[in-house]
Amino acid sequence: MTPLRLLVASSLALLACAEPLSVARAVARIGEPLASSQKPASAESAAAPATAKPFLEESPLPFHYPPFDKIHDSDYLPAFEAGMAEHLKEVQAIAHDPAAPTFENTFVALEKAGRVLHRVGTVFSALSAANTDPEMQKLEAQMAPRLAAHRDAILLDPALFARVDGLYQKRAQLGLDPESRQLVERYQIQFVRAGAKLPAADQEQLKKINQELSSLTTKFRQNTLKATKESAIVVEDVKELDGLSQQQIGAAAEAAKARKLEGKYLLVLQNTTAQPALRDLKSRALRERLFRASVSRSIGGDADNTSVVSRILSLRAEKAALFGKQNWAAYTLEEETAGTPEAVNQMLGQLAPAAETKAKKDAADLQVIVDAEAKATKTEGFQLAPWDWAFYAQKLRRQRYDFDEAAVKPYFELNRVLKDGIFYAANQLYGISFKERHDLPVYQPDVRVFDVIDADGSQLGLFIGDYYKRDNKQGGAWMNSYVPQSGLLGEKPVAANHLNIPKPADGQPTLLTFDEVTTLFHEFGHALHGLFNKAKYPLLSGSAPRDWVEFPSQFNERWAREPKVLANFARHYQTGEAMPKALLDKVKSAENFESGFKTTEYLEAAMLDQSWHQLPASQIPRDGGKVAAFDELALQKAGVFFSPVPPRYHTAYFSHIFSSGYSAAYYAYIWSEVLARDSGQWFDQHGGMTRANGDAFRDQILSRGRTQEPAVLFEKFYGGPPQIAPLLEYRGLSTSR
Repeated sequence: MTPLRLLVASSLALLACAEPLSVARAVARIGEPLASSQKPASAESAAAPATAKPFLEESPLPFHYPPFDKIHDSDYLPAFEAGMAEHLKEVQAIAHDPAAPTFENTFVALEKAGRVLHRVGTVFSALSAANTDPEMQKLEAQMAPRLAAHRDAILLDPALFARVDGLYQKRAQLGLDPESRQLVERYQIQFVRAGAKLPAADQEQLKKINQELSSLTTKFRQNTLKATKESAIVVEDVKELDGLSQQQIGAAAEAAKARKLEGKYLLVLQNTTAQPALRDLKSRALRERLFRASVSRSIGGDADNTSVVSRILSLRAEKAALFGKQNWAAYTLEEETAGTPEAVNQMLGQLAPAAETKAKKDAADLQVIVDAEAKATKTEGFQLAPWDWAFYAQKLRRQRYDFDEAAVKPYFELNRVLKDGIFYAANQLYGISFKERHDLPVYQPDVRVFDVIDADGSQLGLFIGDYYKRDNKQGGAWMNSYVPQSGLLGEKPVAANHLNIPKPADGQPTLLTFDEVTTLFHEFGHALHGLFNKAKYPLLSGSAPRDWVEFPSQFNERWAREPKVLANFARHYQTGEAMPKALLDKVKSAENFESGFKTTEYLEAAMLDQSWHQLPASQIPRDGGKVAAFDELALQKAGVFFSPVPPRYHTAYFSHIFSSGYSAAYYAYIWSEVLARDSGQWFDQHGGMTRANGDAFRDQILSRGRTQEPAVLFEKFYGGPPQIAPLLEYRGLSTSR
């Protein structure tokens, strides 16, 4: 589950990230051929400066919703250039204002600066991930170092920092309200972490590092997209697909047709190591082929990422050293809720033994089935391999719970899950409602748009849903904001969710697995976080540690399992009949069936991230072969290597940590889940799914942005520090079981 792409509402906030991101993240950092509405530019629009027009002014559409039908690839570059020029001019005026520095003429002025750059960057970022094309990718690579240089020109400006620092030093005497004082403190932290206090020579070196890193993270992301597309498995004979449902076979045929492979079938890859088809394919040879295609992505060939990784790691280590930190993890985690690598290591180490013990027990049970089948069919047996796990886990789940995913999917139709599940739960908790509209332009025909209406009848903003997988769309699931909320700027949010659900053949329903249902709820938790935000200042509306930003999404997953909600949306797509209670009970009973596998694969990836980013600079591999071999060695050293359960991501396609801003912070999902499960326990103790509880969570957590530090917000809501026991219980890993 990909991460929410952090909601950052001001250009300066985005430009002040701990690390320069790719262009797709550099101006809209939000835990990828043109669509029919994105037409080639006309001759008139191709002439500068007219091509910047869609971004020079605020969109006239409701809530400044982007005019997708008027935006063309040729518009971006002139808009970026105009936006950067305007932003620098505004910032220079602030830095050299002859008037004495004040909160208004410094911090408020910075919050209002760079609107053109913000608009073009936000849209370009979103569409680079959701609907890219070769021209956009070329521009992304071109703009990455330029935006990094632009950021450094602002954050390393001595005159500007002198004003920021001077006001920060006397902040207690400025008579500021708590939110305004928090803004001053956050700006100071961002300037200092960007290098404002470094010696001039170190700043020059830092600028070079930042520009190269921005290019490399862009290259990593584009390589991963290319390799994921090219690694899809072509199947000639439908008989090889034995075990797949008609819906899955239809989706494979549609995917092949989209690539002009008429009469064939295409098993496209998801961004994770494990692939959905591994659960159902009876052909062990095809399962192995699919798995090996997944894990070998971006190792060698023209989309190789191993050398890119080596250079990224070296530059990160060099940058951390400039700030006096022993490694990149120490530098990065300083700004996360966890605080230190030691705290992260301790938490991951606390979870790993229980998860691995359960995974090994389950593996032994799966091996019994493998051996029994070999004996019954008088065929040669084999040791359980990674490409076997999901297939035999499905059999074991049937044995234990009489549970078959194929029997469940007809009750999870996408539109019903969305309207009668996700929207229904939000209405029950927060009183909000949704109305689909068809009058706003979209960048791709499958995209849907909804008005979001608050309990008092006022409109909160707009919600965009983009649910189907496309070759030009990055993998995973995520949320972004096209228009982040801002009290200062009078902006209401336009929030979007993106998933990668295989699109069925024409006329066929979109039936979901329960994991996909959970992902829908997860991403909508991010959307609620953006829609409910009431912070005044853009920086505080959007900036949040990665190990906090996943908290609302992890929490929102619980409502997919709430009996009242589940009963409302779990209905047969043909008859409308509710899921039989016996089947519903099986779904619930099997809920933690694979918790050992799922927790172990996640922890392996999180520990791999820490292994890379806690590595001393002298030990970073300098060649691609050693990078490719690192994963197994690192996991063995960390004590979590278990070959039947590979990490959720291997290094060469681990986009979270090499192109999406989660470097040294992939642990954030489990840290946030501790907060989420604690909050779930709070709801249970206070009466469950009620408006009163929903309003309390909205008021104390979802609406607050970073108006206070996350740890403070959580303890005020929860009544104390977080506890890990509810998470262990939720995942079925509690030692009391």
